[in-house]
Amino acid sequence: MQAVQKYIGGLYFTSRFYLSLSICIVLYIVSFFYPPLLNISKIILIVYWSLVLVDYLFLFVFSKAPTAQRILADRLSNGDENKIEIQVKNNMPFTVDIELIDELPVQFQKRDWLLKQRFKAKEQRSIIYVMRPVQRGVYGFGRIILYVKSLLGLLLRRHNLAAATDVPVYPSFMQMRKYELLSQTTIQSEMGNKRMRKIGHSMEFEQIKEYVRGDDMRTINWKATARKGGLMVNNYTDEKSQQVYCIIDKGRLMKMPFADLSLLDYAINSSLVLSNVCLQKQDRVGVLTFSNKMGALIPADKKPIQRENILQLLYNQETSFLESDYEMLYLQIRNRIKQRSLLILFTNFESMTGLQRQLNYLRSIAKHHLLMVVFFENTELQQLTNLHTNNLEEVYVKTIAEKFRYEKKLIVKELMKHGILAVLTPPELLTVTAVNKYLELKARQAI
Repeated sequence: MQAVQKYIGGLYFTSRFYLSLSICIVLYIVSFFYPPLLNISKIILIVYWSLVLVDYLFLFVFSKAPTAQRILADRLSNGDENKIEIQVKNNMPFTVDIELIDELPVQFQKRDWLLKQRFKAKEQRSIIYVMRPVQRGVYGFGRIILYVKSLLGLLLRRHNLAAATDVPVYPSFMQMRKYELLSQTTIQSEMGNKRMRKIGHSMEFEQIKEYVRGDDMRTINWKATARKGGLMVNNYTDEKSQQVYCIIDKGRLMKMPFADLSLLDYAINSSLVLSNVCLQKQDRVGVLTFSNKMGALIPADKKPIQRENILQLLYNQETSFLESDYEMLYLQIRNRIKQRSLLILFTNFESMTGLQRQLNYLRSIAKHHLLMVVFFENTELQQLTNLHTNNLEEVYVKTIAEKFRYEKKLIVKELMKHGILAVLTPPELLTVTAVNKYLELKARQAI
């Protein structure tokens, strides 16, 4: 059985095989009406089967199987283009054409992935392609399948190479690395640079030093001046180690998809990036999730391990299809977050009615913390509002779309009226907008 599997199991006939055999059959049919052609047909048929035999010997007897190895990272980044490398080596002493099939995870729903390459004798080559996962979780890669044929191209041999592996897809750590350098500037250049005015005085004492021209006269330390006999001033530094919490709504509205990613995944990716920026700014950062019931909580901290703790927590978050309970959120914040903090709430409101149901709870939270509500523009509505109308139905659709877009702007004004910071952003710009707003508040010493 093994011999049959070895010498016949991987055998396939190419289109060139059937085309050549068809030509031989046609010649035999024609020779029935024109007898002098019969001898030529026999010679061509013998040559044909001789070439088939030679091709078979090349592929199954006198050759070594090619090798292939898939190289990829220990974890993939959700929503980003991840590079995957396959190293293929032709172990045969002659040039071959190889059709490469990589069995991709079912989450990609891509069943027509095929790559054709020509390899010289003993040649090794690296093939790199990119895949963009849009769901968190475990992705299972299967076998690497190689279809090999010689330059004769009459037969095809299939090689199944074991390469099954499972790879977890985590929230977008690629974006986190990208913004590590960009966050060193005050405001991200992607959204414009501007100088921010501080709205107060930093009160974190550093040292007492001698007065030099240009120092603020209000910082003179009169007791130290009297002891020293010369003007001495208090030196202050920017306050650090403030608390920042990213609060992620996992309710039904966060299941809405934009560009293949759900709003929850946009919020998770942005929370990871924002947490990393906060740690770089030496602030204590924590994460809280909720839906119809309390989710996970990581208390604010600035230890180096905090970044990995947040990454692991965000990896396991899933959307609930129930209405979010903001009353429960308020009670949990009052019980668990005692120190005044910056709370960045990633959620979504589609109408003023939806906001009014939760506004009292948001106002109560804002009395004890600096609350920033980040919610999403519906980019599909923007396309409808730009629609050129040709009939009454299209006019109706465009009017409704403009109404919903206008309500989003009213929601921003309503939140700002009650002292709650509000950020309305397209999903694809969520990360840079959230980071900019945090850096702006940090520069203004509003936290």
